[in-house]
Amino acid sequence: MSNYDLVDQSRQLTDKASELALEAQALAEKTASMAAEQGHMMADPFIMALTVFILGCFVGYYVVWKVTPALHSPLMAVTNAVSSVIIVGALVAAGLADASLSKTFGFIAVLLASVNIFGGFIVTNRMLHMFKKSD
Repeated sequence: MSNYDLVDQSRQLTDKASELALEAQALAEKTASMAAEQGHMMADPFIMALTVFILGCFVGYYVVWKVTPALHSPLMAVTNAVSSVIIVGALVAAGLADASLSKTFGFIAVLLASVNIFGGFIVTNRMLHMFKKSD
C-alpha cells in the first residue's frame, strides 16, 4: 500500500465524516422547523446536548475504527491539537468569576487535556525515534 493510497483513504474518511455531519445538521434543522410549525416546545437544552454528545461518540467510534494503522499517528497528532482547543475552552470556563462548579470542571478539563497533549507528544516522539536509522 503506497502513501498515495493512505492519503486517499484518509480523504475518503474525512469526506464521509463531513457528509454525516451535514446530514445530521440538516436533519436537526428540519426537525426544529417542523416542531416550530406545529407549535411544539423544543426539547430541554441538556437533552439536546446529551443527544449530540452520544451521536458524536458513535460517529467518532466508527470513523476511528476504520483508520488504517499507518494513519494512526497522524490522527493522534490531530487529536492532540483538538485537546489544545479543549484547554482554551476549559480555561475560559475556569476563569468565570461566580461559578465555582464551572471552575472545578474547568480545572479538571485543563488537567486531563494537558495529560492527553503531553502524553501524545511523548508517544509520538518515541515512535519517531523508532524509525530513525541508527548510526
